[in-house]
Amino acid sequence: MSSSGESRPSDETKRIELSVVMPCLNEADTVATCVEKAVRAMKEAGIVGEVVVADNGSTDGSQELAIEQGARIVDVPQRGYGAALMHGIEASRGKYVLMGDADDSYDFLEIPKFIDSLRQGHDLVQGCRLPRGGGKVLPGAMPFLHRWFGNPVLSWLVRLMFRIPINDIYCGMRGFTRKHYDQLDLRSPGMEFATEMIIKSGLHRDSHGTSWSQVPITLHPDGRQAHPPHLRTFRDGWRTLRLFLAFSPTWTFFRPGMVLLMVGLVGYALALPQVKVFGAALDVHTLLVASLLVLMGWQCVLLATLARIFTGREGMMPPHEKLEHVTVERGLAFGIAAGIGGVAMIGFVVWRWWQQDFGALNYPFTMRWVVPGVTLVAIGFQTAMASLMSGVLMMQRSRRLDRPVAGTRDDHPTNTAPAEETPS
Repeated sequence: MSSSGESRPSDETKRIELSVVMPCLNEADTVATCVEKAVRAMKEAGIVGEVVVADNGSTDGSQELAIEQGARIVDVPQRGYGAALMHGIEASRGKYVLMGDADDSYDFLEIPKFIDSLRQGHDLVQGCRLPRGGGKVLPGAMPFLHRWFGNPVLSWLVRLMFRIPINDIYCGMRGFTRKHYDQLDLRSPGMEFATEMIIKSGLHRDSHGTSWSQVPITLHPDGRQAHPPHLRTFRDGWRTLRLFLAFSPTWTFFRPGMVLLMVGLVGYALALPQVKVFGAALDVHTLLVASLLVLMGWQCVLLATLARIFTGREGMMPPHEKLEHVTVERGLAFGIAAGIGGVAMIGFVVWRWWQQDFGALNYPFTMRWVVPGVTLVAIGFQTAMASLMSGVLMMQRSRRLDRPVAGTRDDHPTNTAPAEETPS
């Protein structure tokens, strides 16, 4: 039968506890096996559920193979791992959702582990393939670079930058409540979708009261023969790192900016009085380099502020309490004050030049006024323009991206347990 996300839920739909969502693009080698395992696992565990295959335009008959095993097909015209999952989850009917790839690398017979943890009240249950979290990677299941560098490093960065205790950030098999998913407003259409889910869950853990857990799973070798994995090591690794940077203005802009500012100010403290360091006299050349560092550092601080305002207003991150006191008027006042100070320093040098009938100047002396003056004028201008830009960003409203729910095809709606077996 055919249905859409706009239809009114039936009594059968209301009984569904778990929706297993699989993205699919030409997975004829494995999709039937994955659906069969998911259906069998739910039936044996007494779970009322469904299997939703979010098809990304398969041309190898994957859809029919999935339907034969009891799946419901969601046609997703927008290409991408994340796009497929977003449409599949939007079309799902369960209280809980479990996502996993259709390449037979994840064993869907392990579904009971996830549902048990979800029933205990966890909002997100992350699978862990790595031994650090109790998981297991079978020989040939994960490329060397992914296992020993990519996954451990990216997972470490998540723990460092976002304080999220996850051991396997890239594991695509995870369960979560539909309520929690709706709160996250995920937007990544590519492979970084799974990472965005983890990061946003951590960023909003206080406001949403998020509770998560990990369950160890076993990763099996990819069962596909017709084509290689869709994951591209360097492209998708960079996209994940780029996502980290986008969701962490503190690490991307603020902390590097503060380091540059501090080094620049130390340079000023040494160059203005011509301090000798290891016999080298620091003069106006050092002052110029120090000014460059100060300008770059201040630019980073401004970018951190603008990025934090934007991410807070758009709901990507919780609003920053300290930025509530940042106003366009205060920024403009600081920028104008810095600019006036810089102009005054430059004006002093012009006055000295006028006193000498515009003749030759004592450059070691005058440059100690001109360089800081020019730097202050630049800082003032940057600050004033950034303040005006912050006013533009503050006018934007938080909104949820409209995602049309794709049409579904359902010849064998999955209902793996009778209604009386539904857990209370």
